[in-house]
Amino acid sequence: MRIRSVVALLGSTALLAGCSGPGGETAPSVPPLVSISTTPTETPTPTETPSTPPTSKVADTLCVRMNQTLVQTTLAVPVVQIQPKPVPAEFGFPTYDVCQLGLSTSPSGPVLRVGSSVFPATPADLAAARKAYDATKGEPAKPVTIGQGGFGTSRFVVFLFDGKLVKVSGPPATLAKYVVLGQETAQQAPGLPEPAPLITRKECERGTSAAARVMGVDAAIRRDSETDTGDIVCGWITKTRVLYSTVRRVADAEAVIAPTRKAATSFPIPLGDEGYVDTATGRSLIRVGTTKIIELVPLPAGTTDKDNMVAFALAISPLYTR
Repeated sequence: MRIRSVVALLGSTALLAGCSGPGGETAPSVPPLVSISTTPTETPTPTETPSTPPTSKVADTLCVRMNQTLVQTTLAVPVVQIQPKPVPAEFGFPTYDVCQLGLSTSPSGPVLRVGSSVFPATPADLAAARKAYDATKGEPAKPVTIGQGGFGTSRFVVFLFDGKLVKVSGPPATLAKYVVLGQETAQQAPGLPEPAPLITRKECERGTSAAARVMGVDAAIRRDSETDTGDIVCGWITKTRVLYSTVRRVADAEAVIAPTRKAATSFPIPLGDEGYVDTATGRSLIRVGTTKIIELVPLPAGTTDKDNMVAFALAISPLYTR
């Protein structure tokens, strides 16, 4: 693993930057989508996440509170196990803070994921989430009446409850079963501690200035963590912009990156063993060895300047390539 010379690159980029069930319910009435300001009213104090996993007590999460017997019988799984180690946020629109319940004795077995949006949400945000899901052309979603309403399929439900969007997802089942799990989640949600706005790791700070240039604004929410394999995840979030870095461990990294290498929109960057910025989307991949792919992902796709993404890659890549 190595970083090649970047002198020429810097020159060319100017150094760059109440619940009820499913069925025939009608969809909840929601106002039209509205734009939301991304400027935070004040800067919260960062909360540093320890570099080593906590060993004292399990954090109070929806997964800890849920009735494990109900989960086990509803999904017909052999076991339900609390996974005490924090898991990375689910980055997107919305971004969710997530906990997991293991549904198998195997470490790589299925899990039930329970997420709560990092930002407060409204019926307009629920409508936007439904619109975004419908655009994926996946399994058609149906309306559900949990909390202030929501939608779901045989693999998940999303609903608005107590000012947040809540998502419960896992292995294939039925919509009715996920509604049961959503109802249980809603019952356990009141009084849950609110996560700190800025959950940071010092390793990720090398990328913060460059991230602000990519996003066009300082992050209002930070979500740094690590994967099951110990790779750092860094995340910068606003209502309308997301930028995160993470690592995928794969069987054949060269095969994974090959389509990116061949794409007409790929701009090469001399990092790792090979690296590219997609000039159409901004998404960047860096290969390190034969099993490691570094992913740098700005959202929405196609809304950032290429040079700013290259600068971000230069700033953050030593976290993953050394």
